[in-house]
Amino acid sequence: MTSDSYRARRVFVWTWLPSESEPVVAGAVDRVAADRLDFTYARSYLDNENAISLYEPEMPMRRGAQEPLGGLTLAACLKDATPDSWGERVIGNRLGSGDQELSIETYMLESGSNRLGAIDFQESPEEYRPRLDTASLDDLYDAAERVLAGEPLNPAIGDALIDGTTIGGAHPKVLISDEAGVEYIAKLSVSTDVHPVIRAEAIAIELARRCGIDVPNARVIQSMGRAVLLIERFDRLPSGRRRHVVSGLTMLGFDALLGARYGSYPEMLDVLRELGLAPQAVGRTLFERVVFNVAIGNNDDHARNHAAFWDGQSLEPTPAFDLTPQVRSTDTSAQAMAIGRDGSRASQFSSCVAAGADYGLSRPEATEVVDHIVSTIEAQWPDAADSAGLSATDRSLLWRRSILNRSTFYD
Repeated sequence: MTSDSYRARRVFVWTWLPSESEPVVAGAVDRVAADRLDFTYARSYLDNENAISLYEPEMPMRRGAQEPLGGLTLAACLKDATPDSWGERVIGNRLGSGDQELSIETYMLESGSNRLGAIDFQESPEEYRPRLDTASLDDLYDAAERVLAGEPLNPAIGDALIDGTTIGGAHPKVLISDEAGVEYIAKLSVSTDVHPVIRAEAIAIELARRCGIDVPNARVIQSMGRAVLLIERFDRLPSGRRRHVVSGLTMLGFDALLGARYGSYPEMLDVLRELGLAPQAVGRTLFERVVFNVAIGNNDDHARNHAAFWDGQSLEPTPAFDLTPQVRSTDTSAQAMAIGRDGSRASQFSSCVAAGADYGLSRPEATEVVDHIVSTIEAQWPDAADSAGLSATDRSLLWRRSILNRSTFYD
């Protein structure tokens, strides 16, 4: 860790309140130890009758500094708005730091302002200056390849690529808008991809939609002769409004490592039931997503790949995202998060049915969900594959391998 990691650098947190199109300062983040950054609400924010907590279970509306819960370095709802591995890599390239780790404050202030949810980080508590730069998709694609190759970027394109560092994940992505002002996450296929990552996610989204699962609008386009997946942002509303979003990690109160190793779907369901808009229905909603992940071979379903909208009082699951069939190197597999309260993680429909009661479903109801998803995928696969532009080779790589692998039917 470099000396930058310990440099004191106050960061001001700005946020968009519900129904508002302009941000206000919510508070400040201060480093009080090498491994701890506290948050303090601004007096003006606490006095604002329209203000909401950034996430009530973690940072309630009160005066004074608030220490991160559970031994975290930074409050989880703020960590959700910081760059993930791809973003950190781009920022490192832009600042010429190579593989050296930078401070959280640096990543906050050097990443773009069009980040997930309704939070941004600024150096000033009085003047909001968004960090937004644009470039053509082809130019951004070329810049992403240069980052992957470890080549330095020129400042102009580097600033534009920085905008895409605000969306989590390890795969290269950029942010773009169409002529109507609709915003998209553009996921890029790159030369290092070992299987059709982009089109695989495209068909997964389409199959999920046909199974009745809430997913964002998405489509595949071409840039630089390669496939690009455009996913419409669900955290954006007309007239510049933004929706607050918290990740499954935040709901569980974990950091990335603990969330991947110990988080479970039933624990996340407990939070959604306690704070959810529709606590009675959310069990079936989450169960359907678990079954679908098993069905398509998405075992990268860790807690940060789940999220919920936060309105200041309650949680509502966002559309499902990061539905990515994974390459199978073995016959059997396991989900990133436990399916049942007993800790079962086997990527098998029998594990899902056995855990049905944890989601408020009887065994016949759980079996019905599995049968519906499997039969829909089997019936819709050819047409969905056509809509995603899957080649014959890509279909053979996915069908009955990642998607509906025989091991999912064991037991």
